[in-house]
Amino acid sequence: MGCTSSHSARVEDEIPKSQSVIRSAVLIQKWYRRYLARAEARRRCTWTIFQSIEYAGEQNQLKLYNFFNNMLSQMDTDALGQPKILRALSVSQRPVLIDTKTLEEEDNELLRLSDPDTIEVESTYRGVHLTFPLTQAQLQSLIKSFKTKQVLTPLNQAQLQSLIKSFKTKQPLHAKYLIQLLLETRAALKQKANINYATTSIAKQMTVCGDLHGKLDDLYMIFHKNGLPSVHNPYIFNGDFVDRGRNSVEIAVILFTCFLINKNEVYLNRGNHEDHVMNLRYGFVKELVKKYSMHAKRVIRLFEDVFSWLPIATIIDHKILVVHGGVSDSVDLNFLATIDRHKFLSILHPPRGENDTANLTDMQLREWKQVLDILWSDPRGQHGCHDNTFRGGGSYFGPDVTDYILSKHKLKRIIRSHECKPEGYEFCHNNKVLTIFSASNYYEEGSNKGAYVKLHGPDLEYQMVQYMSSKGANRKVTFAQRVTRVESSAIINLREKILGSKTELLEEFRKLDPEQTGKVNQYKWCSVMGCVLDMDLPWRTLRPKLARCDENGMVAYETTFEEMRIYHRYSGNGPTVTEMLYRQKDNLETLFRILDRDNSGQISMEEFEEVIQLLVKQQNMNCPLDQISDIARSIDLNHDGRIDFNEFLEAFRIVDSFGKFSEVQQQDLKSISSLDSIMTMKNCSFSMGTKRRISNLDDIKEYRP
Repeated sequence: MGCTSSHSARVEDEIPKSQSVIRSAVLIQKWYRRYLARAEARRRCTWTIFQSIEYAGEQNQLKLYNFFNNMLSQMDTDALGQPKILRALSVSQRPVLIDTKTLEEEDNELLRLSDPDTIEVESTYRGVHLTFPLTQAQLQSLIKSFKTKQVLTPLNQAQLQSLIKSFKTKQPLHAKYLIQLLLETRAALKQKANINYATTSIAKQMTVCGDLHGKLDDLYMIFHKNGLPSVHNPYIFNGDFVDRGRNSVEIAVILFTCFLINKNEVYLNRGNHEDHVMNLRYGFVKELVKKYSMHAKRVIRLFEDVFSWLPIATIIDHKILVVHGGVSDSVDLNFLATIDRHKFLSILHPPRGENDTANLTDMQLREWKQVLDILWSDPRGQHGCHDNTFRGGGSYFGPDVTDYILSKHKLKRIIRSHECKPEGYEFCHNNKVLTIFSASNYYEEGSNKGAYVKLHGPDLEYQMVQYMSSKGANRKVTFAQRVTRVESSAIINLREKILGSKTELLEEFRKLDPEQTGKVNQYKWCSVMGCVLDMDLPWRTLRPKLARCDENGMVAYETTFEEMRIYHRYSGNGPTVTEMLYRQKDNLETLFRILDRDNSGQISMEEFEEVIQLLVKQQNMNCPLDQISDIARSIDLNHDGRIDFNEFLEAFRIVDSFGKFSEVQQQDLKSISSLDSIMTMKNCSFSMGTKRRISNLDDIKEYRP
């Protein structure tokens, strides 16, 4: 009995212990799930911030031409009877009707302007030397050279691998060879139809890549994982090769080289960033000017023309439609196959009619609208088709529109790009629409994966391949650490946007605070932030990171700005003007580059004043003309009547009440301890962000951290 009693006692003791262990495990699980849920909520909130800021910029770009139409009529005309900006802009608009003779004259003029025989290759050039025609054997040799890092002789070597080797060592392709490559690409693209028809009958597969946006490491990653293009490994690159990233030229050169070697296995679709005006705003033109200074004008003009010859869609095995943006209920592929695509140097505005765009016929406007929809549209879960107000161009199309287009053209699925996705891809509309995005770390290091899709078999089954190419790819970073890093970057970007509207925000807050207590409730704070910034963000969730509350839950709205302000060393005309200029930096750069036809980085004082007047009127601001003239004169330091607009744009600063750099800017400069070291480091390679913040020695003297 004693033994039995002892055994029973032990069992009774063990039961509570096991229950305790289970309870502990359940609690840990609950805690961990809450932890992951909070991290996921932060990630989604961060994603919304980045996307809202990106699309707001695109919306402003598309509004730019309405802005011209509304405001330019109020400005003084030049000797030719029209504002200079409008005359400069019209250069990027082809006539809607163009005869064979005119087309030949245009070709001859382009060839004369970009004749590579007029350019000599310097003896000091150590980059790749191209010979034409390019071959597949040269392509294979090129990749071998890249892997072994051997130095190639400037003879008949494999060009593409030499390019990759050269680009990795930051040696740009010589302007002579770049122009030759572009001319060859242009001639080949002119033979292509508006819509490519690709087949998997030989390769039994097809690889589709999305946006690359100048991210060369991502293209290397794709080729490393999937192999180079060939008869047995065909590719479709679905637009947006350029802009935003640092290596747009190299991306374009490699893709064009692949296309020339494999004209029937490499398909290039046009994206919304293969557009001259988008290139003016989002960095590609600036990159070309930096890398090809004295030959920049002819290189830019040639790229502009080549982009206009890119096909606008590809159909795989008469089953899958591949387009950059999407569709709308008015899209007709048969109609699109008949238009003259090359007249659209920029999709942001229709081509010129006989006198202007007002004289376009309904048919001509229909052409432009359908191309705009193909390149700019986005899918949505709701039925129907309506204007894409988030971006400002193209359409939102629902699952019913997808079914209608697929049924109309006897297709099964749509592959599109155009939108960054956290996992690099996303299915919608009952898996009939696939979004594929190939630029990893698009917003910030760790913000998203890149992906491409391989299509296999007679039914073209999907195989998704994801990757993330980054310098820290080998370091183990937890999900929460990655979210924290990306979130910090998003909050910094959002704060900068908030500071650009500080005056308007304070004005609205004070209207809701008649007793001037400096506080409003959280609902009012969120409403003002959303209305003034015109951004649909989870403001209540973001509030703790942007402003402080008292013990009663009232928001001290002035803490939203944390005693930071925007400073520009050339502008002493008050915060309102400075904020307006800061807020319109992207529009300013676009307008300046439109006027800067010789790509010198300089415009006249008259042109500068004209642009500022345009923006002041568009913002409905009361800014006297003498203030605008003062700004212009203060920038013209050597009094030659010319203004370096790059220096002007880079001279904006986010500073505290003592005139010091913000915390982020101090981190960029923490390694600089003295002016002597600054002079020593003057020619060093800073990050792009640091270069934007440090325009010259005077700034550093004034803002030593």
